[in-house]
Amino acid sequence: MTITHVTAPTQFVEIDGVKFAYRRWGNKQSSNPPLLLLQHFRGGMDHWDPLMTDGLAANQEVILFNNRGVASSTGTPCTRIEDMADDAAAFIRALSLDKVDVLGFSLGGFQAQDLTLRHPDIVRKLMLLGTGPRGGKPDHENKDIPALVYKHATQAIPAKDDYLFLFFGRSQSAIEAGNDFWERRHQRVEQDTPSSPAVMQAQIEANLHFLPKLNDTHPFAHLEKIKQPTFILNGQDDVMIPTINSYHMAKHIPNAQLFIYPDAGHGAHFQYPQRFLSHALAFLNE
Repeated sequence: MTITHVTAPTQFVEIDGVKFAYRRWGNKQSSNPPLLLLQHFRGGMDHWDPLMTDGLAANQEVILFNNRGVASSTGTPCTRIEDMADDAAAFIRALSLDKVDVLGFSLGGFQAQDLTLRHPDIVRKLMLLGTGPRGGKPDHENKDIPALVYKHATQAIPAKDDYLFLFFGRSQSAIEAGNDFWERRHQRVEQDTPSSPAVMQAQIEANLHFLPKLNDTHPFAHLEKIKQPTFILNGQDDVMIPTINSYHMAKHIPNAQLFIYPDAGHGAHFQYPQRFLSHALAFLNE
């Protein structure tokens, strides 16, 4: 039987008393290493789009992963991005993997950058979706947006309208794409455990500590240390992590390419899953 996003079993690997939840499936015959996906603020394994994950899994193995304390993983949630990155590295090594490709979305993109910087030997290729660098621009030009983002992102149980505001464009076609994503996201019967309020508080703290510049005169010097081929994607108007941050990353990561999708926001890859797959697979296989 072919394993897919909706049928892949949830597994656990224990590291120093913490059980990390993951799902792994896909093309084991690929010459590419497995692709590890790191999720957004409060997100778990069922916040990914099955159309996207199965499309990637046809190309190479895919691993969905809940970090410490997130959703169905045990332990106390981390309050620093660098600790999340170190946990991801420990998880990769616990699976006896020498090398992976890494895809990070939003907060997962923060983790993916630090994983690559702190453990460069593990990462072959890096994908950064709807995210930004340390020292980036934290606020949207529209001063009303941050309060609306906080309102929608911190609901006890985020609803479809919250995702439509945070992740998708404003046109009717963008809303329809968001509705389609919402249906696909709930195809799996056995859904992952929702993240706790403690995860939200820990990740808010981690985000605040990630924002300050490391170097006032050259705030993006750390990005120049990322030597891996890097794929960067955002929508033209990201309300959560302003799109200008994607330009900063593309400018300062030496081997980066940038994609900006029209009429799209934070979750451009969810709004245009087929377009994303065509670009992503070309990058992963080149």
